[in-house]
Amino acid sequence: MKAIRIGLCLVVTFAVAAHGAVEPWSEFGVQAAAAALLLLWAGLSLRRGTAELRWSPLFVPLLALGAIALVQYFSGASAYPYLTKIALLKWCAYLVFFFLAVQAVRTVEEARGMVWYLLVLGFAVALFGIVQHLTFNGKLYWFRELRYGGIVFGPYVNRNHFSGLMELLLPLGMAILFVRGVRRDQLPLVGLFTLVPVGALFLAASRGGIVSFVTETMLLAGLVFALPGGRRRMAMVLGFVLLASGLLVWLEADAFLQRFTELAEEITHDRRLSMARDAWRIFREHTWLGTGLGTFGTVHPRYESFYDGKLAVHAHNDYLELLAEMGIFGGLALLGFLLLLFRLALGRVARERLAFALAVRLGALSGCAGLLVHSLVDFNLQLPSHAMLFLLLAAMATSDGPASAGELWSNFR
Repeated sequence: MKAIRIGLCLVVTFAVAAHGAVEPWSEFGVQAAAAALLLLWAGLSLRRGTAELRWSPLFVPLLALGAIALVQYFSGASAYPYLTKIALLKWCAYLVFFFLAVQAVRTVEEARGMVWYLLVLGFAVALFGIVQHLTFNGKLYWFRELRYGGIVFGPYVNRNHFSGLMELLLPLGMAILFVRGVRRDQLPLVGLFTLVPVGALFLAASRGGIVSFVTETMLLAGLVFALPGGRRRMAMVLGFVLLASGLLVWLEADAFLQRFTELAEEITHDRRLSMARDAWRIFREHTWLGTGLGTFGTVHPRYESFYDGKLAVHAHNDYLELLAEMGIFGGLALLGFLLLLFRLALGRVARERLAFALAVRLGALSGCAGLLVHSLVDFNLQLPSHAMLFLLLAAMATSDGPASAGELWSNFR
């Protein structure tokens, strides 16, 4: 399945480089690539003579969400069936991506290559973001005009979305450092691949990103502390926090602090709150099935309580947007997914004995948690790049793949 893992990495890289894959051409690219990888997996399975399907309980709520969208489309419950059909195609690509991740990342050795890819991806995008921040000329990649404005950082039009990407990728490196999940001579490299994204996250000055990063760091530190012998690892945690604090002081801390001092004023006038209230009103009037997957931007103007001349495509709250579009049944499916994710991942953490595998599970779960926190005030999960990375981390956190040769966690207690 090495070819499938390489394909998954290429799809994620493309989605990130293509500004999150939010434009029609890049969305099509992601969906076509997902279909091609599924055909490749089927062909490889036929050549071996066996499919060797791996089951994940997370398939159930994900399939349930897709089934709800199908009901909306075929029953006429969707306010705009065409948009629901487009959103369904995107959802099918996500399901295929998650299915292939579960099948292709089974053992510690297979996860090792994927983790190093994610570390390099985070480092490369962060380094690009820093360079672009210091040499910014008002254009994406220094040549592409901004059609609708935005506060650019890295390949993303919205710096909050760059921060969302860092939230997903940073905890893997942090977890490896905290539990010493690689050889001692590799720790400096992991530290470099982790601290540069931290610096980029601070430079992006996203309040939601910083709060989410602090939250996932606290969660990760708490999980490490709760492990047998975890108290001995707290010195590494403290050292990382001190280094991150030093970066904050060095890398334009004034811009970051200014964003936080303006919090009260922005909460009063920021449109996020009005859109959240509007989304709740939509949910109350379409309680059971919602208005249809992908229809929030079309339905919202009717419920808009604060108009500033701009069209709101998303609610800046992924949970309320899902309730508005998919109703209480969609909300229950999401709740089931989150409960299963944390229950399965924490159960795997409690039983894990290999240091690297433990770091993977801790980092993947913390990355998911960080983005879930940020989703309270933004729409990161609406970006294909973020949604696919989230599902990849969910697969890595909950995989029950067999243990293999490696250093035992007990060796580092």
